[in-house]
Amino acid sequence: MAIPILEQGRVLIASLPADGADRALSQLQSDVLERVSRHRVSGVVLDVSAVEVMDSFSVRTLRTIAGAVRLCGALPVIAGIQPEVAFAMTQLGLDLRGVSTALDLDDAMVELDHASGHGHG
Repeated sequence: MAIPILEQGRVLIASLPADGADRALSQLQSDVLERVSRHRVSGVVLDVSAVEVMDSFSVRTLRTIAGAVRLCGALPVIAGIQPEVAFAMTQLGLDLRGVSTALDLDDAMVELDHASGHGHG
């Protein structure tokens, strides 16, 4: 099952399902990059707030998506990492070094707004 990608202005938002199925993540990677290259996208938010477990494949795929999005000229932000997931990732030595993260979707949108120079205040 494909992960839906919403468009909010020039930002793509993809909310990962709780199970984070490997096939869905791989499909998301190609879907996001296709959309970034086809549309004038300035940012991509990967919302992982429903994800309760992140294994090395998930983290590696998210890092790959973020890196490819950046190479295509858009800013990637991973939003909503649950505290338990962050703790487990740290214990396993998994990190998202070099990838912007945000507490939730609202914070991710604010970060993208500021990064694009449209911040108010």
